[in-house]
Amino acid sequence: MSKGFFDVPLAVNEPVRNYAPGSAERASVLATYLSMKQEQIDIPMFINGKDVSTSEKGTMTMPHDHKHILGTYSLAQKSHVEAAISTALEARKTWSNTPWEQRAAIFLKAAELIEGPFRDRINASTMLNQSKTIHQAEIDASCELIDFLRFNVQFMTEIYSGQPESSSAVWNRVEYRPLEGFVYAVTPFNFTSIAANLAACVAMMGNVVVWKPSDHQVYSAKIIMDIFEAAGVPAGVINVVFGDPKMITDTILQSPDFAGLHFTGSTQIFKQLWKQIGNNIDNYRSYPRIVGETGGKDFIAVHHSADPKEVSVGILRGAFEFQGQKCSAASRAYIPQSLWPEIKQLLVQDLKTFKMGSPEDFSNFMTAVIHESSFDKLADYIERAKASSDAEIIWGGNYDKSVGYFVDPTVIVTTNPNYETMSTELFGPVMTIYIYNDDNYAEMLSLVDSTSTYALTGAIFAKDRYAIVQATKALENCAGNFYINDKPTGAVVGQQPFGGARSSGTNDKAGSPQNLLRWVSPRLIKETFVPPKDYKYPFLG
Repeated sequence: MSKGFFDVPLAVNEPVRNYAPGSAERASVLATYLSMKQEQIDIPMFINGKDVSTSEKGTMTMPHDHKHILGTYSLAQKSHVEAAISTALEARKTWSNTPWEQRAAIFLKAAELIEGPFRDRINASTMLNQSKTIHQAEIDASCELIDFLRFNVQFMTEIYSGQPESSSAVWNRVEYRPLEGFVYAVTPFNFTSIAANLAACVAMMGNVVVWKPSDHQVYSAKIIMDIFEAAGVPAGVINVVFGDPKMITDTILQSPDFAGLHFTGSTQIFKQLWKQIGNNIDNYRSYPRIVGETGGKDFIAVHHSADPKEVSVGILRGAFEFQGQKCSAASRAYIPQSLWPEIKQLLVQDLKTFKMGSPEDFSNFMTAVIHESSFDKLADYIERAKASSDAEIIWGGNYDKSVGYFVDPTVIVTTNPNYETMSTELFGPVMTIYIYNDDNYAEMLSLVDSTSTYALTGAIFAKDRYAIVQATKALENCAGNFYINDKPTGAVVGQQPFGGARSSGTNDKAGSPQNLLRWVSPRLIKETFVPPKDYKYPFLG
């Protein structure tokens, strides 16, 4: 039994390494990348602390060189999913009763393992299988994941310390129990840190997890499980299955012990899952917790008082880092007529210097999109823009999948504020710009609010404080994360809790205590020291 109130190490954000030419970290991660590139590995599932392999395999490739095979991974049958559920429920008996500080120690150790011996491997796997540049891999797979682990431990202690008032006669206390059952974590390809956190933060609060990573993030998922195993996560607490998402999901949501869904992915899939859970509601022991972060059609709104260079850099970084494959990536911008000539000149000037290719070449700012279906969708929208009387492509518009799934950074200018690429999430390096009359600032803000069903991130660029105040109020419901004079992406754990509403999700704010609170079920305990012995109240006298 615990005999103390324990302080955890103060969480601080992990410094981002710069991988400058000639640096030791640059040479080290590149050597690891090249070594892992030449390997061909077979990745098993992970159930009850054991590697589980099957004869049916999926293939891992590199988006920037899709003919290069990195290896294979095992695909689940229904029996494997059922085994993952049963072993998780068995593990829960011990894990849910493990003292919180022991759980904290495991995940703090995981953070240290990523900071040290696993840093190159988790970065390299993210570069290889998800085509991230070293900079994007570093801030995601290393720094953000370390931050999630460290800050969540701190948030956990803050939650547990939240207690009600008591009196001399009554002691009130709240215990924060894990959910009764298991949690299903469904994670995307685009962020290694999100994939790990969706399973880890749930487990940290005493829950057990069945985790289905994206088929396009299997390599870094394997490294994540290597780290968790090395850190001491007990067998059965986090179980990993790969394969047919429908079969896996149907099997999981049929279980009466399903207690929650932790999801990041497409809006359409999240809505389907919500409906499926609702249809099965009579089968469950409890109302399942449903937490989801989905799509975005994230905006940059510009006032005529803005600095054109700041706007240009915000668009370039916000729209084209990681090929726009972020739910927070800027994909539509509203620019006043008076600033457009200068902003256009600055955009084109910098776009001419962009390099695109393999993440192996550290001089590349962009690499490939994740897979062929994404490439084909983006190519289709680009061709439609070329043929549209409402749109003009002022930069980019080219694409090539002969070696990798490469799509040029593309800037579309439209005369129609409701043009399809102003409202549809493309998840790629396509930015659409609408030019408005300077005098129509209020109308422009209304357009920003009403054009998209999403409400994830957005930014306002202005120097006029009244214009900033006006935008902050007018746009209060269309961005869960709102940025002033900055790109609408790049949230930092512990500084900018992340999430949006409307079609963008449940806004449960990853990187904050709000998210962790969804994975506990509080129990109030009231202890009366001297109970009454007469039912009569004074008013009866």
